[in-house]
Amino acid sequence: MNIEEKINADIKTAMLAKDAKKLEALRAIKSVILLLKTSPEGLTEDSANKGIQKEVKKRKESADIYKTQNRPDLEEVELFQAKVMEEYLPKQMSEDEIKAELTKIIASVGASGPGDLGKVMGAASKALAGKADNKLVSVLVKQLLG
Repeated sequence: MNIEEKINADIKTAMLAKDAKKLEALRAIKSVILLLKTSPEGLTEDSANKGIQKEVKKRKESADIYKTQNRPDLEEVELFQAKVMEEYLPKQMSEDEIKAELTKIIASVGASGPGDLGKVMGAASKALAGKADNKLVSVLVKQLLG
């Protein structure tokens, strides 16, 4: 069962269960999938993961904004949608797993200090694509090089 079929089945289940909050998040994912199907590269597992990750990131950023504006009602909606969307992404690596992988990457590119941040980030973003949040990767790379 590919991602599109899975989303459609889950939308149907959410509609039957009358779960409006989950249905809203699933429809957002379906929207991303439909846009990807009409794009030149088409719908692939990789493009679907990137699209869903982008939506999760948007939701989390919106939740942060709502939190600073003291709007917990809207923050809760955004965080719930992000949580639902994350269920359709591959399992994310833990911080320790990312550090171990980054140590290998730093050794392979021969990085020695903060000036080599670009080299390490380039290799790390390719190696960890879809498995780790780039923001966290960046913070960890700076710690390891600094």
